[in-house]
Amino acid sequence: MYVVLEGVDCVGKSTQIKLLKDYFKDALFTFEPGNTKLGKELRKLLLNSDFDICKEAECLLFLADRAQHFNELISKNKDKLIISDRSLISGMAYAKDFDKELLFRLNSFALSDFFPDKIIFLKADENTLKARLNSKNLDSIEKRGLEYFLQIQRKIEESILFLKEKKQNISYIILDAKDDKHIINKKIKDFIND
Repeated sequence: MYVVLEGVDCVGKSTQIKLLKDYFKDALFTFEPGNTKLGKELRKLLLNSDFDICKEAECLLFLADRAQHFNELISKNKDKLIISDRSLISGMAYAKDFDKELLFRLNSFALSDFFPDKIIFLKADENTLKARLNSKNLDSIEKRGLEYFLQIQRKIEESILFLKEKKQNISYIILDAKDDKHIINKKIKDFIND
């Protein structure tokens, strides 16, 4: 089974991944972007560049990372439980200025038409997100601000619904990121085990 955790920065995905690693000991845990050699270089370029990257190039660089990630990690472990911090859903949401159908086709190409079985979306209200963003050092994407992240969060939800429409067998759950981490974790484990 291929399971993905989705949400903008600061909603607790890393915390949940850490808790899930203690429970699903035989699972393959991965993340996007940047979990391959190519991905690490692309992530550095995208998050820390001192020059502007046009939105088309940014989208294609993230797709290159996704294709490499699929080929190196996902495709070779389809017989395992795979739990990923982010996926094409984030990719579609962050590429918010482009047509969803085009993004779906490009991601389908990058993933050889292999999509998640289950999606877990950690969603934060404005106050929670503001407090958490204010408590950390921000990279170039995080510096785009609160309103940007609220917009991306809406796009994540839209992308999940769009993907569900395209691939009926995908199931998803939306969890409140401000809930206690152990309550969230139990809900995630129950959803994966169901």
